[in-house]
Amino acid sequence: MSESQNSRFPFYGPQGRLVLVDSALEAVSRGATTIGIKTPNFAMIASQIKPTHPLMEPSEKIFPIDFHIGATGAGYIGDILQLIDTLRLESQKHRLTYETPIDVDSLAKHLSSFLHNFTSYAVRPQAASMIIVGEDQTGVQLYQVDPSGTFFRGSGFAIGQASDAALEVLTREYNKDMQLDQAIELGRKVIEKALGEKPIVETGIIEPGKAFRKIRTENA
Repeated sequence: MSESQNSRFPFYGPQGRLVLVDSALEAVSRGATTIGIKTPNFAMIASQIKPTHPLMEPSEKIFPIDFHIGATGAGYIGDILQLIDTLRLESQKHRLTYETPIDVDSLAKHLSSFLHNFTSYAVRPQAASMIIVGEDQTGVQLYQVDPSGTFFRGSGFAIGQASDAALEVLTREYNKDMQLDQAIELGRKVIEKALGEKPIVETGIIEPGKAFRKIRTENA
């Protein structure tokens, strides 16, 4: 096989890991601390808004995808925005084709395939991990999708800077019977403890039968 042909395939390291994906995950680990929480009655996503230049407006971190779905991410903001556009386009195409809202699982799988294609053809992987939250016929849902295209469904996720510390706090204090206001406070607390500072946090919320909405909390 020629060198030009070989360059079309993903580059694996000595331990069988995709080197470019590992680099993308390293970029994600330097992104804003971002979490997702789900209970039987609601789901939410929350992300730190990093300090910016005093004359610049804070960046948006929580994005509505459709009436019933929202998403956030950690990593390079340009890659996050491209993935948000990908999610929105797929959701709109589904509505136009089937005249029904897309279910959350299908949307997560579409994003998984989109990201996997970047590793299949040795294109630079998207340096972003995404958390998707929404409601469909199966109830409220929470998914995480990594740069490799690997996706998970669960009740709690943490990505970005200090994600291991954030996940430790989240795992310890998560309660499936908590109320929405308690979950919002837990999200802020998880990010604060992980970073060791009082951050500005943007939160997105989905409840059964209600539109996805977002709020911003600024700590003194």
